[in-house]
Amino acid sequence: MADALIVVDLQTAFVRGPHAVPGPGPLLENIRLLLGRARATGALVVHLQNDGPDGAPDEPGTPGWELALPVRLSDTEVVVRKTKDDGFVGTRLNELLHQYDVDRLVVCGVQSEMCVGATARGAMERGYRVLLPHDAHGTYDIPAVDGLAERVPAHHVARVAEWALGDEVEIAPHARDVDFNEVARR
Repeated sequence: MADALIVVDLQTAFVRGPHAVPGPGPLLENIRLLLGRARATGALVVHLQNDGPDGAPDEPGTPGWELALPVRLSDTEVVVRKTKDDGFVGTRLNELLHQYDVDRLVVCGVQSEMCVGATARGAMERGYRVLLPHDAHGTYDIPAVDGLAERVPAHHVARVAEWALGDEVEIAPHARDVDFNEVARR
């Protein structure tokens, strides 16, 4: 069995410019590190690309929809477009992973509590082991609500998203600590 790297919604709208998640530089660097490690072993790399609705920052065909990879896409990597938070719903992701005998997914990208969490949960529901490197997923602050709650910083939101996945997900503190098992190419 083999590993795959799933890069979730690493799109320009979310990691560049005024609407980027907090700390996009370190996030992109950690994902670059994961991409290098996965590529070095020949592990399958899948980039999920969200097709947002009309007017959304990630609306297909807009600059914000484009992938914002920290390194050039290789010929062996696969882009899977999606319209739901869970990258398995309505896509060919599960069939692709079965084709390569993948049993463990390393999941990274944005947003921690939305598409990253939903895809990780979808993977576990389908019997995959999931590793989530803490420093390779990100999200936004939750804004304050007068009379209800203070602003919740993005790093707390990301940690809560990890916790909400339960004890079946493996959390690696750092992307630099993640190793990949080679996949047999078909």
